[in-house]
Amino acid sequence: MEIKMNIKEIIKELIHHNIIQSRTIEYEKLNGGTVSELYLLHNYDGTKFVVKLNEKQILKSEMYFLDFYKKLNLLPNLLFVEQSYNYIVYSFISGKTNFRVKNKQEMLTTLVDEAINNYKTVPNVIGFGYTDELTDSWEAFLLNEIIEVNKLLKPHLPGDEYNFVLNVLENLKNQDTEREKYLLHGDCGVHNFIYNDGELRGVIDPTPVIGYPLYDLIYAFCSSPNDLTIETIDSAVSHLVIKGEKNTSTLYDEVIIGLYLRLGACIKHHPYDFEKYLNAWYFWKKLSKTVQL
Repeated sequence: MEIKMNIKEIIKELIHHNIIQSRTIEYEKLNGGTVSELYLLHNYDGTKFVVKLNEKQILKSEMYFLDFYKKLNLLPNLLFVEQSYNYIVYSFISGKTNFRVKNKQEMLTTLVDEAINNYKTVPNVIGFGYTDELTDSWEAFLLNEIIEVNKLLKPHLPGDEYNFVLNVLENLKNQDTEREKYLLHGDCGVHNFIYNDGELRGVIDPTPVIGYPLYDLIYAFCSSPNDLTIETIDSAVSHLVIKGEKNTSTLYDEVIIGLYLRLGACIKHHPYDFEKYLNAWYFWKKLSKTVQL
């Protein structure tokens, strides 16, 4: 049974564990996701902390990711994990979310240089996909995602689009690769980016995935409807230094899959952008067919 803790009880516990000082602590509730409950704590010395409450398995996964990548500057610092995983505490990254990026190429380059290129392999993990629900292969993970998205897209797209993306996935499955699997952010989109002075300063709220780093880059590329161009993704990929992640023969197929998944997310979370995404979808679909000829 999940235990819902009161923020005042949490503050007392954090004082007991010397995470915060025993002076007056101000706090405010933040707008979190659909499940998370977030609080911003203001310490007397000006430091700020975020307290996050969620389902235990979700917090376990997030804790694992933040601890695994504790040296990445774009990520918050994990400061405390409640022993029963009822909440975690991490450092506050100052800036704005939901910021309208003017230069997507620059944003993606920062993401690649400061985060993705520093990802680490997880050779001992058996399986792919979400860390709490691993599948046998990367293609099986993507197929599950495509099937779920198709349920959302059925009223909006003809069945030919679903069959097309399945064929693209089959093409990827048949490619010989030397790729190693890594621990990925998994929800690496603009909705989880923090900007300061117009520059990417933080990445929050991971939904960890075991897979290939290009997935996070394409996820970020597709997470906003602007600049979904060949030049933008090619520029970002050119900065990748991870072996096997610059395979130009499959890159555009992987963009097709990422874009299809984004179409579903768009219907679910921001349907007003669907027409823009649909235009991008047909552009990339045409390009994919041209490349295959």
